[in-house]
Amino acid sequence: MQFKSMVISNVEVSPNYFRMRMTAPQELSSSVPGQFVMLKVNDAIDPLLRRPFGLFDVGSFVPEYAGCGAQVYCEILYKVVGKGTKLLSALHHGDLVDLLVPLGKGFQMGPAGEEKVLVGGGVGLAPLYYLAKELKARGEKVRLFAGGRNRDDVLCITEFERLGVETYVATDDGTLGERGFVTQVLERHLASGMRIFACGPTPMLNAVAKMSQKHGVPCQVSMEAYMACGVGACLGCVMKGANHSDETPDYRCVCKDGPVFDSFELQWS
Repeated sequence: MQFKSMVISNVEVSPNYFRMRMTAPQELSSSVPGQFVMLKVNDAIDPLLRRPFGLFDVGSFVPEYAGCGAQVYCEILYKVVGKGTKLLSALHHGDLVDLLVPLGKGFQMGPAGEEKVLVGGGVGLAPLYYLAKELKARGEKVRLFAGGRNRDDVLCITEFERLGVETYVATDDGTLGERGFVTQVLERHLASGMRIFACGPTPMLNAVAKMSQKHGVPCQVSMEAYMACGVGACLGCVMKGANHSDETPDYRCVCKDGPVFDSFELQWS
C-alpha cells in the first residue's frame, strides 16, 4: 500500500550511514523480516524513481500528543551514495516521505531448535537486525557474522548484542575484529544443525552460498538490486535462476520473487 510517512528521527550512525525512523501504516506491523519498502523522498521529478530499503526494525510508539493511541513505526539503514540518499540524509523530524509497503518475500525462519547464523555487511545488516529480533523473541540461539572494508562499514553491532546475539566481526583492514573476509571467520564455525541467513554485497553472498552447499547447511540470501517499481512490473531487477540456460530461460524478479531466496534457487557465477 502507499502511505504518506512522517520522519521521526534521522541519525548518522557511522560516517555516511544513517538510521531513519518513520511512521508506518498498521499493516506493516504484520510484516516479515526481509521485506522492504520503496521510498520517494519528495514530489519533485528529480529524483524520479523510488529507492528500495530493507526493513531494519518495525515496532510501535505512543506519540507525545494528548489522546493519541499507539502508532506503528519502521526503520531503515542507508548509506549516502547518490542524489536520492543525499536528500534523504537532510530530512528531519516532521518531514514527509512517500512509502510503498510492505514489499517482497521475507525470510523463512525455519524450525525451532537449530542454530541460526546471520551473515551481513554494510547496510546488508538492516534486515538481519529485524530477523534477529524476531528469532530471539522465539528463544532461538543466534550468531551474527558482520563484515566490512573497515570499522565504519560495520553497523549497529551494539544493538545486536543487546538482543543477546553472539557476534563475530571481520574487516578487510583489521580496524575492527579480525583482519580479512567475514566468510573466512564464518567457515571456521559452520556445522550441521545450523541455518544461514545472509544479506550484503553479491560477492559475499556468492561465497556464502557456495560454502553452505559445501557443508550441507540450509541458506537463505537477501539479494540487492536496482529497482524501478518494486512490484515486478518493470522487470528491471531480474537475475538468473539455478536452471537458467539459453534454451530454457529461468529468471527471477528480486522485488517480487525475492528479495529473499533459498541460495539453491539462484545461479551463482
